[in-house]
Amino acid sequence: MYMNVFDRLDATVAFSDEERMLIDSVRLLARETIMPRAERYDRSGEFPWDNVRAINELGLNAMFIPEAYGGAPMSYAAYLECVRELSKACASTGAIWATNFHAIKPLIDFGTEEQKQRLLPVMVKGGLAALTITEPTAGSDATGMKTQFRPEGDRIVVNGTKTFITNGAHADLYLLFGKWSEIEDGKQAISVLVLEKGTPGLKVVREEDKMGLRASSTAALALDGCRAPRANLLGRPGDGLKILLASLNKSRPSIAAHALGIARAAFEDAVAYINERKQSGRRIIEFQGIQFLLADLAAELAMCEAWLWHVARMVDGGAQDFGVEASMLKMRASDLAMRITTEAVQLHGGYGYCKDYRVERLMRDAKITQIWEGTNQIHRQFIGRSFMKK
Repeated sequence: MYMNVFDRLDATVAFSDEERMLIDSVRLLARETIMPRAERYDRSGEFPWDNVRAINELGLNAMFIPEAYGGAPMSYAAYLECVRELSKACASTGAIWATNFHAIKPLIDFGTEEQKQRLLPVMVKGGLAALTITEPTAGSDATGMKTQFRPEGDRIVVNGTKTFITNGAHADLYLLFGKWSEIEDGKQAISVLVLEKGTPGLKVVREEDKMGLRASSTAALALDGCRAPRANLLGRPGDGLKILLASLNKSRPSIAAHALGIARAAFEDAVAYINERKQSGRRIIEFQGIQFLLADLAAELAMCEAWLWHVARMVDGGAQDFGVEASMLKMRASDLAMRITTEAVQLHGGYGYCKDYRVERLMRDAKITQIWEGTNQIHRQFIGRSFMKK
């Protein structure tokens, strides 16, 4: 059978019995509950609260929260597998849940004991989080941000704007990056603050009407004199760049898992269609040109997924220097997702261009994976520069 190569690859990943039980539950939830709702949420653009509640019923946020704060931690590989399965069923829902990890992992890694005791239970109970970096003038070059943190006694006054913030309209916690007013050097001034929902001066300006991931909230935020407790500052003023780079290295493989979930869905849909659809009296899959295309897509998908598990093993093994590997993975997985979804639409012919078949939605959903968490042009530059002799 055509999927055996992928089944065998998946079977090589070493999950514990507890992790496999949870992954099986996520797969069942994705297949029977989340996937049937995906088209409706894509058409309406509504935030998929039903899916969020279903995920929280599994206690899924707990898998990346330490036990000391109410969590039930599992491996990074298990987290990536859950991202892939949720994204395969509904890319919007996969992005919403993955963003919880993106935003909260820096708090886990760099927060004080008091901060973690106070804030992490919010996530264990099913909270939503937002990684709040991008600004109108600071995209892939996050160091160009202008949001200002000004100390005022035991408070920090925040002024600025943020854009393209996933979960931005609904988050309970915002991991907010800005610049410390008393540090002149732009890069050295970057600092990190946890902003809590309901903070006066935090306003959702709008939610974007997007090409894909239409059910995932992407918001523009205004920060107008927000007064946050100084106790919510992560690390010291100026620690932000270090925290930013560490958080992106952990979130980029997650973006790859998201892209590969979309790619796997499109590949499976295309293969099912060309095994049934006939042209000139033959199934489409019987034409040699189609077989060659299928072979290329399958080989690239298998190799990219193998690299996903390689990076996961590095993270679970405690590696600290894996930025190039993470960039390679994010770049290749997102490029492949766009290629496979485009070819899946082509293989469906005119039907692929219609909303009756989900490959149309998958193609739209795939595009953002080449853009966010650093455009693929930025990743190519970073990877290429890594080979320059010092």
